[in-house]
Amino acid sequence: MVGRLIAEKLRGAENFISIAALALMSALPLIEIAARKTTGTGIPGSIPMVQHLTLWITFLGAALAARSGRLLAISTATFLPPRAKAATQLVTMSLGSVVAGCLTAASWSLVMVQRETADRFAWGIPTWTAMAIMPAGFAAVTARMIWRAAAGWRGRLAALLVVAAALGVIHTLGENPNPALAFPLGLVILAATALGMPLFAALGGIALLMFWLNGVPAAAVPAETYRLSASPMLPAIPLFTLGGYIFSEGGATRRLLRVFTALVGWMPGGLAVVTCLLLAFFTPFTGASGVTILSIGGLLLPMLLKARYAERTATGLVTVSGSIGLLFPPSLPVILYGIYAQTPIDKLFLAGLLPGCLLVAAVACWGAWRGWRSGAERTSFDAREAGAALWEAKWELLLPVVVLTGIFGGFATLVEAAALTVLYAIVVQCFVYKDLKPWGDLSRIAVECATLSGGFLIILGAALGFTNYLVYAEVPMQAMQWVRLHIDSPLLFLLALNGFLLIVGALMDIYSAILVVVPLITPAAQAYGIDPVHLGIIFLANLELGYLTPPIGANLFLSSYRFKQPLGRILVSTAPYTLILLGVVLLITYLPYLLRL
Repeated sequence: MVGRLIAEKLRGAENFISIAALALMSALPLIEIAARKTTGTGIPGSIPMVQHLTLWITFLGAALAARSGRLLAISTATFLPPRAKAATQLVTMSLGSVVAGCLTAASWSLVMVQRETADRFAWGIPTWTAMAIMPAGFAAVTARMIWRAAAGWRGRLAALLVVAAALGVIHTLGENPNPALAFPLGLVILAATALGMPLFAALGGIALLMFWLNGVPAAAVPAETYRLSASPMLPAIPLFTLGGYIFSEGGATRRLLRVFTALVGWMPGGLAVVTCLLLAFFTPFTGASGVTILSIGGLLLPMLLKARYAERTATGLVTVSGSIGLLFPPSLPVILYGIYAQTPIDKLFLAGLLPGCLLVAAVACWGAWRGWRSGAERTSFDAREAGAALWEAKWELLLPVVVLTGIFGGFATLVEAAALTVLYAIVVQCFVYKDLKPWGDLSRIAVECATLSGGFLIILGAALGFTNYLVYAEVPMQAMQWVRLHIDSPLLFLLALNGFLLIVGALMDIYSAILVVVPLITPAAQAYGIDPVHLGIIFLANLELGYLTPPIGANLFLSSYRFKQPLGRILVSTAPYTLILLGVVLLITYLPYLLRL
């Protein structure tokens, strides 16, 4: 009873701090805009404060994700029989806990070193106090992974003993590297990752192992994770995610569905076009994470089946369209790529508009043609209904105008535009349409947003540590030298790049791929004279296919989960769309003028 009470108090405290952090992150950029317009100067320290709040959301969200069992993983163990699944979960969660425990200790060492300095990041707040969330977050993740390793007390006790013993052995080894352990330990990490160990633990584990073998202190990994707070653009990720969640949880889906149905539902296969447009509209506002399949797919698939679309066509359409708007603003992968590749984000969004429209059109046309062949029903065009639908959804339809005007009109930075999106979403959904309650619903959505954001930001933090090792080992330089020796033509290089990125997309989520792969390909592309913006669109378009390719393919798993269908059937239903998208990606690669508006 006491344990349950403590757990509830801890849960409430985590929720409250997460909500407060997101609220402050949203408010500060808005106050900054107002101060700049009225006094000509902003608020001193507000930018580093928002950046460090992003660090807190990263680790609070990771703890929330671990609490609900939603740390991102490949999860190929779903194919195993139930008894094997239980054993596999015990092993993978235990190994993940060992890595998280090592990161806890390394983060604590980093905080203690920082405490000896007099650094203050904003408003006189010591830097080490902001960094303290790192060991606290990793410790919470460690404990919850041990708890989730097994269903009963015996299994959990066994996991705890294994983790404690492993950490003891690691402490004994200390900073005395043993090269003979490199291959077996690396193989264990890769095998555990394939069976479902969380991706942050996989990347963090490899980084810790590599640094240990090179005699570099383990604190180098969390030190790179702390770089999350140095990025002036990264706060846009949780803020845009929050805005997108508020819209999708309100009545925006219903209103936009009415709009697109009224405008294009009369076409042959019109409902397929409606489906594609609706999901493409929401994708950029939900982190391009495929969550639109969970939130909107359950509404659209029954409608498609009722309109006499073949089940395979309908399922494939919803699954593929779940990430089809990835290139449109304010897509988080585009923002992250721009930050990490040091490529102007506004140029990436402008260059991605036409390729993004081509990708949407290709999917919509195939779905519409298949629907027309199967005799799918369509609605008649009614100008009065179209006008009424547009008027009802006018506030949602104005959202892209608000965001783009703020960014490209010079009125707001990217982070400020993200905060404006949150404010706009709250006003529209809570006070204009009154679909959501300002307190209860927004609190629930904020916790969900923190969970999702922390789930992939913790992967970014671990990937930064792994990327730092790649730079330390001069892997990008060696890869560039190999490419120069074996590939002479820029056209051949682009073809090889497409093949490489397809493999990357099949093995890695898009956020990890940006951090791990971009440092490898950017110097090589530069050597062949490839335009940086063109490279970014090629990269993102290829990685969009990664949502549909096993074993990582997030949309495949989300669709299988949402529609209760075997993964193999989902894969077959998406195959024609995937091939069509691959053809469009090749067009984007070899026709760079498509990027010039």
